[in-house]
Amino acid sequence: MRLENKRIAVTGAFGTLGAAVAQAALEAGARVAAIDRADAPPSGIDLGKAHRFGGVDLSDAAQAKTAIDAAAKSLGGLDALVNIAGMFRWETLADGKPETWDLLYRINLRTAVAATQAALAHLHAGGRIVNIGANSALKAGAGVGAYTASKSGVMRFTESLAEELKERDITVNAVLPSIIDTPPNRADMPKADFGKWVTPQQLADVILFLLSDRASAITGALIPVVGRV
Repeated sequence: MRLENKRIAVTGAFGTLGAAVAQAALEAGARVAAIDRADAPPSGIDLGKAHRFGGVDLSDAAQAKTAIDAAAKSLGGLDALVNIAGMFRWETLADGKPETWDLLYRINLRTAVAATQAALAHLHAGGRIVNIGANSALKAGAGVGAYTASKSGVMRFTESLAEELKERDITVNAVLPSIIDTPPNRADMPKADFGKWVTPQQLADVILFLLSDRASAITGALIPVVGRV
């Protein structure tokens, strides 16, 4: 999949999935702006030639606009936005806190809303927006109420924005992963069969397809990427 000279902003780019998407996009010929709340990528995360913008609270509309504007300036424009910034918490209602619901709403949904709103001034016909939902949001289980509620919001946001941007020829889609094979998930579930999980690279492949010209007819889609879970 080639994305020659496409100018792509990736949020949450200092994390495992964000870095995988940024790296894959660079290898496909794109120019990438990597945006994250962390000040710098952790050891082991290689962002190659991506332009880096750390220390950004994307849930703050002003900070999101400043970062997206700076990313567009550094890339010479903007063709696509991938909203990966997010967070997971497992917490039952009985033992949890209402503040967790606010936190996950802010990190999982509001970041996507603020970054996208800022990006709309730069995107043009043929533009692409890809969000990260969650397959578990289709049928929530115990302890993931706050998480799946926020990811359900991402999914409805995706559908609504796709309708809003149809006439501008900008597509908006979301991928719905199951469990992603990351070091934190392996540490949390050491007895699981990791081979059934979705790898960051597999998700990156789907996201790159949605960013490509071949996906021009797809918008408003919520695409499960679940491996064998």
